[in-house]
Amino acid sequence: MLFSTKVISASGNLMLNICDPELVGKTLHDGNTKIKINSNYYAERDVDEHEAKNLLTKCNSINMVGEKTISLATSLGLGSEKSVRRIEGVPFLILFKM
Repeated sequence: MLFSTKVISASGNLMLNICDPELVGKTLHDGNTKIKINSNYYAERDVDEHEAKNLLTKCNSINMVGEKTISLATSLGLGSEKSVRRIEGVPFLILFKM
């Protein structure tokens, strides 16, 4: 299983943008909410599940979209189903570690 990722380092913090690869290039709408899953933002490189787990655990801020991505994150104890927002049925979650 692959995940599309981009890691951004700023001021000693690591931000991870991660999504299910099949979502790259799509735009999701829900009322006034719009999420564009842009390849420049989410798809610098594809990683396997092992590397995705490593990135999810070490990054301070995580922006994630997609069933497989959210399922992997919650299996690691990151976030919870009640915190997940769905846009056009696609799960979306932003997580900040303190």
